[in-house]
Formats: sequence, C-alpha cells, structure tokens
Amino acid sequence: MNSTRKLWVGLAALLIASFAVLLWVGSEVHRQAPPLPEQVVDANGQVLYTRKDIETGRQVWQSIGGQQLGSIWGHGGYVAPDWGADWLHREAEAILDIWARREAGAASYKDLDAPTQAAYAKRVQALMRPNTYDAATGTVTVDADRAAAIRTVAAHYEQLFGKDPAMVKLREAYAMRNDTVPDAGHRRQLTGFYWWAAWSSVTLRPGGEISYTANWPADELVGNTPPPSAFLWTVFSVLFLIAGVGLLGWHYAVNHGDELAPVLPKRDPLADIKVTPSMRATAKYFWVVIALFLVQILLGAITAHYQVEGQEAYGFALADVLPYALTRTWHTQLAVLWIATAWLGMGLYIGPAISGHEPKFQRLGVNLLWVCLLIIVVGAFAGQWFAVMQKLGLKHNFWFGHQGWEYVDLGRFWQWFLFIGLTLWLVLVGRALWPAMRNGGDSRSIVSLLFLSTVAIGVFYAAGLMWGEHTHLSMVEYWRWWVVHLWVEGFFEVFAVAVIAFLFTRLGISRSSRPRWRCCSRPSCSWPAACWVPCTTCTSPAPRPRSSPSARASRRWKWCRWPTSASRRTTATGWARPRRGCNATAGRSCSSSRSRSGTWWVPACSAS
Repeated sequence: MNSTRKLWVGLAALLIASFAVLLWVGSEVHRQAPPLPEQVVDANGQVLYTRKDIETGRQVWQSIGGQQLGSIWGHGGYVAPDWGADWLHREAEAILDIWARREAGAASYKDLDAPTQAAYAKRVQALMRPNTYDAATGTVTVDADRAAAIRTVAAHYEQLFGKDPAMVKLREAYAMRNDTVPDAGHRRQLTGFYWWAAWSSVTLRPGGEISYTANWPADELVGNTPPPSAFLWTVFSVLFLIAGVGLLGWHYAVNHGDELAPVLPKRDPLADIKVTPSMRATAKYFWVVIALFLVQILLGAITAHYQVEGQEAYGFALADVLPYALTRTWHTQLAVLWIATAWLGMGLYIGPAISGHEPKFQRLGVNLLWVCLLIIVVGAFAGQWFAVMQKLGLKHNFWFGHQGWEYVDLGRFWQWFLFIGLTLWLVLVGRALWPAMRNGGDSRSIVSLLFLSTVAIGVFYAAGLMWGEHTHLSMVEYWRWWVVHLWVEGFFEVFAVAVIAFLFTRLGISRSSRPRWRCCSRPSCSWPAACWVPCTTCTSPAPRPRSSPSARASRRWKWCRWPTSASRRTTATGWARPRRGCNATAGRSCSSSRSRSGTWWVPACSAS
C-alpha cells in the first residue's frame, strides 16, 4: 500500500470514528434531555403553565430574534442576559425575600445577617434542586412559596417585554425595543418558556447529582457549581488537540523530511488556463461577496453602537425601524452568506480550470444559481424583519420568518431553497471536475479531496433541516452544532485547503505526490550498478544529506553512482538512502548479482 492510499485509509478511519462518536453523543443528548411537562402546578393543584404555554412561549422567543436577543443555556447574544440564568437567580431571590419578610421581618433577603443568609441559601437549594417531575402524569409540582416567586418573576418579564414606562431604562440596557412582544397572551406564554429553561438548569437529573444542563449556569446561590467532569473533559480536549497536531508534525517529518526543494517553473502555469464562458460568468459572484461583506461591516457597526445607546443612534430612534435583534441577525447571517457565496463562486470557477472541460449548459447553471442566491438573501431578510417587528405572526414565522437559532436564523422555506441551491452547485462543480478525476494524474488525490469537500458542503447543510418547529431544544442545539462547527467551520475549510493545494502544485510551490521510482540495472563507466532511480531521467547528481555522514547517518545514507545519460557513458554520484523495500510503482525488489555496492533508494534529481 503506497503512502497516498494509506492517507486515504487513515482519513476514512478518522471520519468513521469521529461521526460514530458524534452520533453516540446525539443519542445521549436525546436520552438525557430535560422533559417538557404537561403542566406545572402548585401545592393546591392550581395550574401555572401548560406544555402548550411553554411551546408557544418558545415560538414567541424565536420570533423576536431568539438567540440574537439574549441567550438560552449560554447560546446567543450577550447584551441582554441569558434569560434562563436571569430567571433562575430572580426566582431564588424572590423565594428568599418571601422567607425574610415572613420569618425574619426584614424587607428583603439582603437585609439579613450573614449566618441567616447562609442558612436561607442552603434552604433554597433544598427547595429548588430536587426533581419533582412525575413522568406518569407529566406534572411538575412546586410549593406555594415557589409558585408565588414564579408569579413575581413572570410579572417582571411581562412588563419588560411590553411597554411599561418603568422598564424603559432596563430595556435600553438590554438593547430591546419598546413593546418587543405586543400581545399580552404571548408575553405570559414567553415567561413559561423562560421558567422551563431555568427549571432545567437547576433541577437534578433522575438519580444524578447534577442538573439537566450539568449545573449550567454557574450560580452558587442555588448550588450550581461546575462538576469535576467539566474540567476533566476540557483538559482532555486540549491535550487531544495537541496530540493531533503533534501526530501531523511527526507524519510530515517522517514522510516528507527528505524531500528535495521543488523546482519552480520558468513561466506562470496558471497563464495557460483557458477562461470558459461559465468561468467568466462567476465574476458576478465575487461582486456580490464584496457587497455582502460591506453590508456586514455596516450592520456590525450599528450592532456595536447599540451597546452604547440601546435604542437610538445619535438621537435617532433606530430601534423602532431596525432593532438590535435584527441588526445582529443580519450581521451574523451575512458572515455565513458572503463566505458561502465566495466558495460557491470559487468552486464554479476552479472546476473547469482544473479539468479544462466546459460541460453543456454550465453557464446557464451558474447564472441560475446566482439569481437563486439573491432571492434567498432578499426573501429571508425580509421575512426576518417582519418577524422581529411582530408583523408576521407565529403561524408563518417558522417557515418564512425568524427561527431564532444563531447562524441558522433563516425560515425553513429559505433553508430548503438554500439546500436545493447547494445541491445544484454540487452538480455543476462535480460534472466539471469529473473528467479530471477520471483521467487521473499526479493531482488526482487533490482533485478527489476537492470533490469530496464539495459533496460535504452540499450535503451537510441538511443538518439544519433535522429539526422541526416543536423539536426539543436540546436536539435543536445538537443539530445546530453540526451546521456551525462542521458545515461552516469544517468542510468550508477543507474545500479552501484543497483549492490552495491545487494552486500550489500548479505553481510548483509544492509537489502533488511523492516522486515515483523504478528499478534501474545498467552498466556505468565505473561498475555495474543496480539502483532505485526516479522515473524521470537523471541529469544531475543527488544532493548530499543535510550534514556529513556520522555513525548514525551512515546507517541511512550511502554513496551511490548511477547513469546520467541515455548513452550510459556518464555517471553521477551522490548520497542516497538504503532501499527500504519496493513501492507499488516498482512492484518487486531490485537487486543485481553484478552490483558491488548494493541497492539503494536514490532521491529525486535536482541540481546540487
């Protein structure tokens, strides 16, 4: 098995192992996800929230920007608070205030002395952390004091997301527009979702010692402290990364350390590329990339300014037209879109450039895909504006408005449209690259890797289609991780590396493959020799090793003489490594009874 085949086998094994672990983790996320109760009741049986309240509340949260306005379970923006963490702390303090007023006659918990505060803190942990979910009935039961605290915190949020003048300063601090959720019923249901996010963060898993979210967020008041496993897995991941980098360095040193410097061509090889009509048609893609990038910078400046003036821009009430949740949505979405557009354009350009083949109707496909991209950007952004401004309604928000998930905020209709566009791109690039892969050559591995990365870009965006409107939050976050960290941060980079590798090999900066060797046994002017020589004709001696042979080096390098001309009348000498065995090109060992010096590996020819 040659070195290239070994690398492909290693890559396949690594991918199989990695995705096996990812799928196993997904099954664990699904198994250990916090339950959605059918109802939340107090000790008297009075219903506080129903499952429909919690699910509709999540839809409301998504429609106003979701993770772009604050965060849930740590995912999202950080101008507004993490709503689950904020609710959790406020609920705990509300319970403590109830006890302080009733039992100690104090105005609030903070007015108590330190020993009493410590005792109350232990008591509130004993109240909030136990799991009171009944799987048989789907009911969560809370005591009267906690129910009163829930109502207090819910009233705070209903005022915050409405237009109560008393909350103006806090809304400005959170970069929220006034009357973020105009409908009073939706505001109450929104509090149900926030309560559930907080409940999941503090409630212990059945039979466990940590909460459903592994004690996140950290809040000592309710006993949420990082478990030891969090530190262990963090250290392991860092060490695993370092080990992977070290393994790559070792592989390069062992397999490429003795390679000779490449010989640069005398003229630009890329100048020979014939620009086809479809390649010329990709120019508009890069103009769109520039436009999207500039708009992203502008939206980034506006988004940053909202951290200074939460609702205005130099006196202009910008939040009434373009609120923070929307500018941040477009800013983060444009980062993905302009990068994706750049790689789409590059793929469509590089395909015919590599193969020299212009498939039929390729230019039409390039132009059609460009129009589709424009429709997706304009349509998706318009839908998000109507959603955040609460003009679209919850019924159509999931499909045409704002999904609320950072980096995958597009409505589901626009997601499907983009997936179809990526599939079209995959077909266009694949049929342009196919002749190059079929014909083989030294660049076949690079072209194959480029094609596989193209397939991955087209296929793995489907991870963003794996959840529905009411899929559990834990599973949505799991599949969103695939899109963000595999699709955007993984396969796009593989595609870029493959393109750069192809350009480097064409420019002569790097070799596309290791030199091929063949067995040569022919007489020289000095003595009969049997040597491994490159497939190309040697015209100059091989270079000496980096240092003179020592006791250590002499075991690996020997002096060798070989013919340097077709007439066999001239020879060259140089330092060569002893033969380690035949490669796939040779197919058999090389030896000669006439050889006086043995059989050696001879490096590729280069001027010395």
